[in-house]
Amino acid sequence: MNPIRWLGAFLIAALVALAAPAAQAKTEVVWWHAHGGALGERVDAMVAKFNQSQSEYEVKAVYKGSYAETMTAGIAAFRAGQPPAILQVFEVGTATMMAAKGAIYPVYQLMADTGEPFDPNAYLAAVTGYYTDTEGHMLSMPFNSSTPVLWYNKDMFRKAGLNPDKPPRTWPELERDAKKLMASGGAKCGFTTAWPSWVNIENFSAWHNIPLASEQNGFGGLDARMEIANPTLEHHIAALARWQQSKIFDYGGRTNKGDSKFTTGECAMLTESSAGYARVSKESKFEFGVGMLPYWPDVKGAPQNTIIGGASLWVLRGQSPEVYKGVAKFFTYLSSAEVMAEWHQGTGYLPITLSAYKLSEEQGFYKSHPGADISIKQMTLHKPTANSKGLRLGNYPQIRVVHYEELEAALAGKISAKVAVERMQKRDNELLEQFQKANE
Repeated sequence: MNPIRWLGAFLIAALVALAAPAAQAKTEVVWWHAHGGALGERVDAMVAKFNQSQSEYEVKAVYKGSYAETMTAGIAAFRAGQPPAILQVFEVGTATMMAAKGAIYPVYQLMADTGEPFDPNAYLAAVTGYYTDTEGHMLSMPFNSSTPVLWYNKDMFRKAGLNPDKPPRTWPELERDAKKLMASGGAKCGFTTAWPSWVNIENFSAWHNIPLASEQNGFGGLDARMEIANPTLEHHIAALARWQQSKIFDYGGRTNKGDSKFTTGECAMLTESSAGYARVSKESKFEFGVGMLPYWPDVKGAPQNTIIGGASLWVLRGQSPEVYKGVAKFFTYLSSAEVMAEWHQGTGYLPITLSAYKLSEEQGFYKSHPGADISIKQMTLHKPTANSKGLRLGNYPQIRVVHYEELEAALAGKISAKVAVERMQKRDNELLEQFQKANE
């Protein structure tokens, strides 16, 4: 062969060989999520490890804002024909997603269709019950599940002469301790809260074993109606309003804006998600502890068990078979004991699989981090009742806005606690009726 021709053929073959890997580009899997800050950094690290662990798929994690903003963006994208493959939706959006049957690819079906191993019994029952249909099929993949706990400043407890290893168990005890903490000069306020509706209405109801709504809090059907205009919740809101006047309680705002009052040392205690660990551990300059949510001791059946918050991962229609294979592979990765244990230990979210909980225990995590298992103990304190297994109510993001508005009016002294719960119930039921009519 002519040397020049031989050299040319060799160069062409070499170029083809070099170009071959580029032609086998990874299949992109887009995931829209609601984790910013420290949690967002952990999500990015988790995704990077998955992408490095194999050569077929590339998960692209995109932060879309708050839970409500992420859900709204996902729905709009689906209607526009450009949905992400995976959408993170907070727990109160479950009813809305279940009603959008043409938009979702149920996880149990996805895993079966792609041949990925999937055992619903591998997950904590308290978590999976929230995301299954009446036939027991898991519709979304549990990911970041949490429950509210009591965070407290151990340094302030010591200064006030309180036992730093004994947080208050009941609301009267919390009131007593708050007064001592403020009198010692260590705290400007006794306690504050994040997620006011989730903690002080939804979980409050479950923790005291009283109904939030009829039809098993909505699990029994779309005709559920709110039942929050009850003496127990009224009493609690009245107490918060009374404490607000003396700063035993100091309202910090909607969502988790109250966190900063605790992490900066302004308030000695905080009711917040167990997943507040990522922020509290990063921002606090003091030793903190974790206790169970307080309860009113005169309420029969309290404490019962708390319910989950956080979110799950929903798969949206409109993707290629290859993308769905990537989604299934990613879900298998997320559910592995090692990955989920690392997520649980680093964030305060529940170990959603039994294997992750067992691994965390074997690694000595709960011994080296006292209080890290409080969330699990709360969730499993008693077998869930119809009042305490969760809620499945339509238009709930809008219902929470109603709760914020009426609670804020009560805390400002503009209306009584009785009027606040009555208004909540009336406005909530109007939203539930709208959802029922739209989905019948």
